Amino acid sequence: MTEKPYQPKILAAQIRQLERLTNACAVSGDEGPVRAIVLEEIADHADDVQVDALGNVLVTKHGRGENCPRVMLAAHMDEVGFMITYDEGEGLFRFDTVGGLDERQLIGKPVWVGADCTPGVIGAKPVHLSSGEERRKAIAIDSLRIDVGPGNDGKVRVGDRATFATPFQRIGKSLRAKAIDDRIGVATLIELVKHAPPNIELLAAFTVQEEVGLRGARVAAYTFNPDLAIAIDSTPAMDLPAWDGEENIRYNTRLGAGPAIYIADGATLSDPRLIRHLRETAEAEGIPYQLRQPGGGGTDAGAIHRQRAGIPSVSVSVPARYLHTAASIARIDDWRNTLSLLYASLSRISADTLSR
Repeated sequence: MTEKPYQPKILAAQIRQLERLTNACAVSGDEGPVRAIVLEEIADHADDVQVDALGNVLVTKHGRGENCPRVMLAAHMDEVGFMITYDEGEGLFRFDTVGGLDERQLIGKPVWVGADCTPGVIGAKPVHLSSGEERRKAIAIDSLRIDVGPGNDGKVRVGDRATFATPFQRIGKSLRAKAIDDRIGVATLIELVKHAPPNIELLAAFTVQEEVGLRGARVAAYTFNPDLAIAIDSTPAMDLPAWDGEENIRYNTRLGAGPAIYIADGATLSDPRLIRHLRETAEAEGIPYQLRQPGGGGTDAGAIHRQRAGIPSVSVSVPARYLHTAASIARIDDWRNTLSLLYASLSRISADTLSR
């Protein structure tokens, strides 16, 4: 009997894996908890695994045959969050942000602090005790504190990271969690390592410190020196109605419209050959997709494409609302279609892909 070709799936096991990944606390520079999950998941599926000096997990999965295209896939393990900077005693700590966070939405948010995920809350003066002028201004980070209570102050040290205490939850056809950016990319890349198409040499980089300057990807790309690269990420779905009631024409991406293929962002002009390859694959396979509106932001591709003599690069992202906040929302179908598009596109890559 002929073996059926692998079809990518997002089932209960993959959703449980994403739950485990998003619940892990791994702010930039302290990605250890997610790295441990990645190493556990890919141990029996990789031909070579290395952890480099910065903490990137670099995985090689050999293809079959000679001169297989060397394809790098990158997904970052880190998340935005906080760093404890000063102990004021009695369980109160000053902190600073790590990565792009909006200080206006921090007050009252529960957090987990340190390796033991000590519970705390971000506190400030109550709004009903604030002056009119204070209410009109965003509260400066210097006026906020993380409060873990007097009994827990010995569990927290200066330099510890903290992250939002938002447990993963499935809500109908959607997923709610912190750090969907980019644990959904990490979960996708784990699946592609487990089921790598045999026509390519798969070079999987689970990167560190993306949220503070694409640092890990720069090192990983130099090490791998691939023929081409795809960054797998999550991108903002700014698809809510416009505040003035007019049509939202600056939506970036939309939930429910499939994986987002990048044309350009603040760090990369995507390679036109790879954009065409992804679009042609999606149309041939009947996979819905959308083009991310050009604009700001950036992915690991911004660092990868400038390494060595230049690496043709593109990004593919799962759209999600409310990124870089305490809770983001993504659609299961968008994730499923992103995995399908990536697998199908990788399966169709050949030596001619970049020569067309």
